[in-house]
Parts: sequence; C-alpha cells; structure tokens
Amino acid sequence: MRHAEAAQPDADPDEPAGPVGPIRPSPPAEPAGGVLSAPYRAMTLGCVATVLLIAFEAMAVGTAMPAAADALDGVSLYAFAFSAFFTTSLLGMSASGQWCDRSGPMAPVVTGIAAFAGGLLLSGVAQAMWVFVVGRAFQGVGGGLVIVALYVTVRRAYPERLRPAALAAFSAAWVVPSMVGPVIAGTITEHFGWRWVFLGITVLVVLPLLVLLPELRRSASGPPDGVARPMDRRLLRLAVAVAVGAGLLQYGGQELRWISLLPVLVGLALLAPSAARLLPAGTFRLRRGLPSVIALRGVISAAYLATQTFLPLLLVTQRGLSYTQAGLSLAASGASWAVGSWAQSRPWAEPHRFALVRAGTVVIVLGVGTTPLVLLDAVPVWLPVLTLGVGAFGMGLVVSTVGVLVLRFSTPKEAGGNVASLQLCDALANVVMLTTVGSLFAALGGDATAASAHATESSVDTAVGPGAFLAVSLAAFAVALLSVLVGGRLREPPAGG
Repeated sequence: MRHAEAAQPDADPDEPAGPVGPIRPSPPAEPAGGVLSAPYRAMTLGCVATVLLIAFEAMAVGTAMPAAADALDGVSLYAFAFSAFFTTSLLGMSASGQWCDRSGPMAPVVTGIAAFAGGLLLSGVAQAMWVFVVGRAFQGVGGGLVIVALYVTVRRAYPERLRPAALAAFSAAWVVPSMVGPVIAGTITEHFGWRWVFLGITVLVVLPLLVLLPELRRSASGPPDGVARPMDRRLLRLAVAVAVGAGLLQYGGQELRWISLLPVLVGLALLAPSAARLLPAGTFRLRRGLPSVIALRGVISAAYLATQTFLPLLLVTQRGLSYTQAGLSLAASGASWAVGSWAQSRPWAEPHRFALVRAGTVVIVLGVGTTPLVLLDAVPVWLPVLTLGVGAFGMGLVVSTVGVLVLRFSTPKEAGGNVASLQLCDALANVVMLTTVGSLFAALGGDATAASAHATESSVDTAVGPGAFLAVSLAAFAVALLSVLVGGRLREPPAGG
C-alpha cells in the first residue's frame, strides 16, 4: 500500500519543462487555523453533532430497552434488539466504503441519517417486539453508513495536520452522552415513557444535516479522482455473508445446548472466509503496515469492551452495589478516553505516532488487567473508576492514532474501503469476543439475563460465582496483551521487503 501523500502524478508532456522538470502552478495555500477556524467550523460542528446524537442513542438505548421489552411482551427477543443493530451495521459499513469511493461521502451520510432516523421512528411506534427489532436493524445500517462516511470526510475535507484533531473531536462527542445519557434516558422513560427515548432522537438527528450538507457538497462531494466507479457486487455479497454469519454466531452462542453448535458452525463458515476477503490481505496474519493497523483496532476494542460490558454486573453481584452505583464506574471512562484522544492530536505527537500506539497498548493492558482486582473484598469498590479510566485513556490514544494511520496509508481512492475495513474489523472482533466470553460466562455459572432481570429489584441475586467473572477477565487480559504485539507491527515494510 502506498503512502497517500507520497504518490506523485506522472509528468504531462504538454506542460512546459523547467530546468528540473515540468513547471506546474503552485497549489492553493492551505487555510490556517484549527478545526474550529472559519474554513472548517461548520464541517466540524456538523460532524460532531451527528456523532453526538448517535452516541446518545447508543448510551440511552440500554436504559430504555428493559421497559420496551416488557411493554411489548418481548423479553425473549431482548438480545436480538442489540444484535440486530450490531450485525446490520457490518453491512452498512461495507456498503459505505464502496459508496464513498464511488461518489464521495455525501450520499452515504444522507442515506445513513435517513435510515437511522427511520429506524428510531419504527422502534418508537412499534406495537410488537419484532417490529422493534426491525427498527433496530435499520438503525444499524444507518449507523454503519454514517460512521465510515464521516471518517472519509475527514480524509477529504481536512489537511493532514488537522485530521488528528478532527478525530479527537469525534471521540470527545462521546463524553457527554456517556456521562448523562443513561440518566436522561432513565428520567424520560420514567416520566414520559420509553417510546420518547427513540422518538425524541428521531427529531433531533435530522438537525445536523442542515449544517453538514452544504459543507459536504462544497468540500467532499463527488468521487475522489473525478471518475465514478461501479459498485463491486462481489464485495456486497461478502458483506451480507459477514452480517448473516455474525448474527448466527451470536444466536448460537446464547444457549449452551449441543444443537446451538449448528448455527455457530454455519455462522463461522460464512463469516471467516468472507471477512478474510473483505479485509486487507494479511490482516489475520498480522502483516506489517495497514493490515496490522486494522487488526489492532479490533484487538483493543474486543479487550476493552469485554471488560466494560461485564463490570457493572460484577459490581452488582459480587460487591452488592445497585445498578445505578455500578453504572457510575463507567462515567469517568468517556472523559478519560477524550483526554487520550486530545493528547494524540497535539502537534508534538505527529512524529511519534508509532510510539504512541506502543505506549497506549501498554496502558490498555494495565487498565484491563487491574480492573478485576475489585473481585477481592479487600480492594476498594471504587477501584474500577480508576483502572477503567486508565484503560480508556489508552484507548483514546490508540483508536484515534489508528484512524490517522489508516488515512495516511490510503490514497484518496482507497480511503473509503480502508476506513470500512477498520470499522468492520472493530465490529467483527466485538461480535466474536462477546460471543466467546458470554458463552464462557454462562458455562461457569453466570447468567447475564437473570442478573439483568434483578436490576430493578431491591435485593440482588448473588448466585453468580466470581469464577465466571475471573474467566472473562483473563480472556480480556490475554487479548489486551496481544495488542502490544500487534502494535509493534504497524510500520510499513521497506520497499521490496
């Protein structure tokens, strides 16, 4: 893969020749200032507002979901309301990458926001749980389309010196939703009903388009090289196979029965070869350069998400906290993540991208490895606030830096596909990791569904043994250690090497 900025156009024989080659007009001067300076302010605010609302939905839906499932008599489909979003987002990401490379990010952003809003509306007015799940599936497609298109927008609309800051702004947009989203959603659900959590965002999510569309049309419309390319139907079929395979994997992993092996095996048979063809060659083999950059995103996300997902349940069942108190252990993570992302966006960090990744992966290992110490009664119950915050700081450093490196390693016409691969690897790793640790947790006596049912009760079921949580923690720690190895393989090999 060539460095995007290293590619030089061939000399035009019709251009006048100078003493050292063709004489070309000087490129237009790059506007001065940061991402909030006048030339970039509207684009930045529009992108951040879009991410902010998607983030709020992600944080709020977990609070409103139990009420929705109960009202729609659909507790049996509770898990599918989450997995539907996750699996269809894989399809949206893959389609968005090709779409951006074909015609620019404007159409995927508009279509994605429309699908996201339509899904929110459908879930908000649903009278049956299966309709609610279909709405969540539309939200997943929309979210997948938008997130890839916004990364491509950063590649198209901002000079290289501002891309770290733009990606840091995306991370910062998750801070407020992560801290207040569940509280706001809980208040709305209690006083107005769960439907307004979805219907309220439906109205708001359209507003960023009023700011974003004119800027996208001006700075990032059309194909990157002026030549529209047809959609690759083979890649779209592979994306469908990945989404279906991921859904079967999650479905089969929910129950510990021999018959469940059938959907798991079919899911793996669909997912593994299709993902290998969708991701850059050598991703699974950790080949140096872009393949390892993309693989790293999946590895760190899997380790951190597994730790974060099971922590509230651990604090409730092992340390006797209420769900509200346990949720506070996650509140500092959003701010810590944003601080890490902000740190990598500073000008001093630019020459040290690879060193930042190595340092960040070590910090992630530290946070993931020390969080389960709270299983010990002698350890203060507030320890995870500190340890998970440390891990989140490392995630902020690495995730944003990985995004910068993917854009740096991509030519303009490759940016959409490579960003889609980055998001696809992230989502796939999360599906596989959560399915694995979820099955392991259940096999060792953990029952997340039963524990969730006790979330609103005054007495908490403590039947879940510490061994189940320890097994999950060890799996997350092993994957975090792998990230240190992968982080040392990001430099592109020498030419001819």
